[in-house]
Amino acid sequence: MRLSELLFTQGFGTRRVCAGLIEKGHVALADGLCTDPSAEVDLSAQPLAFSVQGQAWVYQPRAYVMLHKPAGYECSHRPGAWPSVYTLLPVPLRQRPTTGKVPGVQAVGRLDQDTTGLLLLSDDGAFIHRMNSPRHHVPKVYEVTTKHPLDERQIARLRAGVVLDDDPKPVAATAAEAVGDHHLRLTLTEGKYHQVKRMLAAVGNRVEGLHRSQVGRLVLPPELAPGEWRWLTEAEQAALAAKPAA
Repeated sequence: MRLSELLFTQGFGTRRVCAGLIEKGHVALADGLCTDPSAEVDLSAQPLAFSVQGQAWVYQPRAYVMLHKPAGYECSHRPGAWPSVYTLLPVPLRQRPTTGKVPGVQAVGRLDQDTTGLLLLSDDGAFIHRMNSPRHHVPKVYEVTTKHPLDERQIARLRAGVVLDDDPKPVAATAAEAVGDHHLRLTLTEGKYHQVKRMLAAVGNRVEGLHRSQVGRLVLPPELAPGEWRWLTEAEQAALAAKPAA
C-alpha cells in the first residue's frame, strides 16, 4: 500500500492532506522520515508502527476500540445538550473514512448520557451488527444502583419478564442478582430504549445509577479510567466473536 493511502485509511486527513504531510517531512516509519507519498509500505510487517507530526500510531486495518464512557456524554456524532463521546477519541479515529457501509467509527449500541461503563466502537459493519443484533444474544451486564431496597419479588419479576409500554411481549433479564440492598446486577441480551430504567420502573423501583461492566465475555478493565480508550487486543476480539457461554 502507498504511504499516503495508508495514512488516509487511518484517518489522518484527505488523500491530498496525507500526501502533503509526507512531503513536508511530518511522517516517520521505523527506519526514519519518509517524504515520498508513493513509497510502498509492507502491511505484512505487524505491528506496523509510524508517527505523524510526532504522534505515534500503529496501523489498524479495522478499528476495534473500547472506551470507558463517563457520565455526561452522548453516543452521537450530533449531540444535543451534552458533548459527544467521540470527542474522547483522538482525531485520526474520529476521521477514519467510510468502510463498506459504515461511515467511519461508530458506537456499538448506545449508552444514555448519564450511564457509564464499557462502550465498544468500530468501523466494521459485520462486527457492529453481530454485537447489536438480538438474534446473536450477546449479553450485556449492568450494575444498577436502585432508589429503593431490592426484594426477591422484584428479582423474580425481572427474571420472569415485565411488559413495557411499547411492546405487549414481556421482556426478561437473562440474569438478575441482588449484590446489595441497592445494587442489582442485571444481564440483558436486548437493547430497547431506556430498557433498564423501564424494567426497574415496571417492578416498582427506580434507577439512580447505571454502569455497564461487561459485553459478551469482555469485562471493562479496572485500570481503564473514565474517559480513557484503547484498542481491543486480538484475544479480546476473539472473546467477543465466541458464542456466549450456555
